[in-house]
Amino acid sequence: MRTSPRSLLVVLAVPLVVALAMVLTAPAPASADRVVIGGHPARTVEAPWTAAVASRALFGGKRSGQFCGGAVVAPTTVVTAAHCLSRGVLGMDWREVRDLRVIVGRNDLRKADGREYPLARIWVNPAYESDNRAGDIAVLTLGVALPAAYTIPMAGKGDPAYRPGGRAAIYGWGDTGGDGSYAATLRTAAVRVLADTVCETAYPGNAEGDYDARSMVCAGLPDGGRDACQGDSGGPLVVQGRLVGLVSWGSGCAVAGRPGVYTRISAVAGLVAAHG
Repeated sequence: MRTSPRSLLVVLAVPLVVALAMVLTAPAPASADRVVIGGHPARTVEAPWTAAVASRALFGGKRSGQFCGGAVVAPTTVVTAAHCLSRGVLGMDWREVRDLRVIVGRNDLRKADGREYPLARIWVNPAYESDNRAGDIAVLTLGVALPAAYTIPMAGKGDPAYRPGGRAAIYGWGDTGGDGSYAATLRTAAVRVLADTVCETAYPGNAEGDYDARSMVCAGLPDGGRDACQGDSGGPLVVQGRLVGLVSWGSGCAVAGRPGVYTRISAVAGLVAAHG
């Protein structure tokens, strides 16, 4: 989810943790299975590289403890957002959380299909800047290798997938209405890669955020209506079968003039390779 006060995408902020904890311990809302804002249901078989990052100890078992998303980029490597493992999201140092898991192949978080993987190693970018949210990347290493078919390639620098106007898809189990109605099943929404100037105008360094084109990529629709939201943080932004971004932050959910901001994968691919 996003971490600005009216955040829309993902930067799981303290309000998100509180809201998510309430959702996981309260009766399921009637809208719990609505799709991503402006989106529609998806299946993990269609996006096998989409992962859920979870901790039942912190977030309860109702939705398998899911609190963030991730993407499988190599048989033992999952990437997610650095802010997902922040004290603001977890309420403690991530090293103190004993049951962090990555869940793959589970479309419905209320069920037990797919597989849950404990983590052999965790690396959180020490250069991540929570103030301007640059370098929002963490690498989760699995102790067991997944089949190559479960991985998605990372789009490198200069890849045409980053061109403005390209059709993109976001995936996650987060808030479907911007009101704490977290989805139990995977959903997806179609958006467009936007020009950096669009996000520079929307987030010029004021209270709502500071967009940095060197480390971030912008996506959404000019009139809003489709977006990632709280609980989707760290989830994949995919263009032409390649991973171009991870849900990072934004202002509000699916609000016109406030597009989603994602970690630019080409800017952190070297870090992933070094720590995966």
